[in-house]
Amino acid sequence: LPQDGRLTIKTTEKEIDVRVSILPTIYGEKIVMRLLDKTGFAFNLESLGLEKELYQIFKKVIARPYGMIIASGPTGCGKSTTLYASLKEIKNDLINITTVEDPVEYHLDGINQVQVFEHIGLTFGASLKFILRQDPDILLVGEIRDQETADIAIKFSLTGHLVFSTLHANDAVSTITRLLDLGVPPFLVGACVKLVMAQRLVRKICSHCREEYDPSDEELKLVGLNRKRLNGKKLHQAKGCRECRNTGYLGRTGIFELIPMTRKVRALIYDNANEDEIRSCALEEGMVNMRESGLRKILDGNTTIKEVLRITMEDI
Repeated sequence: LPQDGRLTIKTTEKEIDVRVSILPTIYGEKIVMRLLDKTGFAFNLESLGLEKELYQIFKKVIARPYGMIIASGPTGCGKSTTLYASLKEIKNDLINITTVEDPVEYHLDGINQVQVFEHIGLTFGASLKFILRQDPDILLVGEIRDQETADIAIKFSLTGHLVFSTLHANDAVSTITRLLDLGVPPFLVGACVKLVMAQRLVRKICSHCREEYDPSDEELKLVGLNRKRLNGKKLHQAKGCRECRNTGYLGRTGIFELIPMTRKVRALIYDNANEDEIRSCALEEGMVNMRESGLRKILDGNTTIKEVLRITMEDI
C-alpha cells in the first residue's frame, strides 16, 4: 500500500526534516523524499523575492486586523513559506495566533500549531470548529480542501479576524473561481478576501559562475522582451561550477501574481463574471502577472529566460 511518513536527520551542523512518500509501481517501490532544512531557517518577507511594489502592498494588507489572504499554486511552490513569513512579520505577545496544518512543516515559536489527523476524524473542518473556541486573533488554515473548511474560514474572517490560507490553483484569478466552485457565495468572496497571491519558484543564477551575455532576438521574443526594454542592458547566465554542481543555478526565489481587490474587481465577482473578465479588469487595475514578475527577475539578473519560460509557459 502507498505510505507517507517523516523522519529527522541530525548532523553536527544541520537538522533535516524528511517527508517520505512511498508508492508501489510495476517496477518496484517509488520513493520521493522532501527535505526541509530546519537549521537556521529564517522566515521573513524580505527573503521571499517580492518586488518592492508588491512587497509594500503585501505588507500593508497583512497588517489589517481582519479579512482573508490566500496564497495559491501547486505543491512545493513556497506557499507555506510565504504564510509562515507573514505570521512572523505580524506576531507579538498580545496576539493569539493558531494554525491548522497537514502536516506541520516547521515549528514556529509563539504560535499554536495544530496537526490534522484525518484517519481519526481530526480534519481541517473538525479542527477549526474547536479552534474557534480558543479565541484566536489570527488563523492560518493550511489548505482549503472542501466547502466546510471554506465556509468556516470565510465566516471567521467576517467576525473581525485575520485568516491566512492556501488553495491549489494555477493563478490568482482561478483562485477566486475555485472559491466560488467550492460553494462560497460571490458576495462573501468579494467582502472577505483582501488579497490573492499566486506564486511559483524559479532557480537563481549561481553567483559564483554568473556572467553577462547578449541574448538573441529570438530569445527575447520568446519570453516577451525586446531591445527597447533592455535599454542596452546585458542579461545573465551561468556556465556552471563546483558551487552549483555545474547546473548554473544556486538557490530559488519566488515570482508572484497579486490581485488588487479594488471596487471594480469586487463588482465583477459579485456579478459572477468569468475568469477572462476578472483577469482583464485586474490587469487594468494594476495586477502584475506571473510572466511579468519573472521578466523583472530576468532584468535584475536573478534568473534566466529559460527558467522563466519553464515556469510560465501558460502565460504566453
